[in-house]
Amino acid sequence: MTGPHQPEPAGPAAPPSPTTELARPGSLPVAAAPAARGSDDLLPRLVTAFLLGQRSEHTRRAYRSDIRHFLAWCAQHHVDALRARRVHIDAYVASMAAPSPRTGRPAAESTVARRLATLAGLYAYGIAEDLLDRSPLGGVHRPRLGQDSTSTGLARDEVARLLAAAAADGARAHALLSLLAHNGLRIDEALSRDVDHLQTERGHQVLRLRRKGGHTATAPLAPPVVHALQVYLDGRETGPLFMTRTGRRMDEPAAWRLIRRLARRAELPQADRINPHTLRHGFVTAALDAGVSLRDVQDSAGHADPRTTRAYDRSRHNLDRHATYAVSAYYAEGQRE
Repeated sequence: MTGPHQPEPAGPAAPPSPTTELARPGSLPVAAAPAARGSDDLLPRLVTAFLLGQRSEHTRRAYRSDIRHFLAWCAQHHVDALRARRVHIDAYVASMAAPSPRTGRPAAESTVARRLATLAGLYAYGIAEDLLDRSPLGGVHRPRLGQDSTSTGLARDEVARLLAAAAADGARAHALLSLLAHNGLRIDEALSRDVDHLQTERGHQVLRLRRKGGHTATAPLAPPVVHALQVYLDGRETGPLFMTRTGRRMDEPAAWRLIRRLARRAELPQADRINPHTLRHGFVTAALDAGVSLRDVQDSAGHADPRTTRAYDRSRHNLDRHATYAVSAYYAEGQRE
């Protein structure tokens, strides 16, 4: 999770001397690379352009935080981010494996993988826009993460408690959390919708969506969601689906704060780690537990890769489902013939 918005770095660190001393690993001397093309303000312009290309405000905040972390490391070790080479990235990764002065623990592998993915995207953007010649991320080893989802999920009774807390809080909170819990939407998918995106199709109440990557989709709404939305909208037919008291569109930080506050009110375990994605996680897990096919859950969640959906399947480690039993029964049937 990322913190509140902070100003972007004022510009690139001072160009390194012909030999740059890195604190990790082993004060390795690294020869300076040729200067990057462009003026001194290239780095802030590149970062700004890269962030503007991200559709979700949550994604922009996360990427901004990851880039800020890398630039702070570069400044500490006198590395110009625009002239970085693979050895600098390897040293950055090594620094994340050391205990953090703030937490006393090394960065989680998922955090390292995410930060490297962000940097890879930033440098790839610079190359595509003919601002940079090469990326220092080429060939860098990235942590291989497990196949199971590591995000916080909710059990069925915990979802019920959270929805009850939302209903007690007010109609808007109940409508938003009902939509997230019953449809598993990404938070930006829910908040970007207007009232006129609520429509009827072949007898179903539906919400027209714009998915990750700009794809459009149609989400049918279950009766509890339809009822919660009708109570909240109270006849309103225009404007953002979820509005603030001042009539503006509700933003993602406000939704995060709302869900965190309701989780505490519901006295949920790990309430301080619960966020909008927790409800999406709960939707996918509940759908798989309810016996919905992997393909249908993948379509409902808008996952491009079925492996993403499969990571939420808690029952796939159930030994009763292991293929050995089906194979043994198959062999036994053949022997009886």
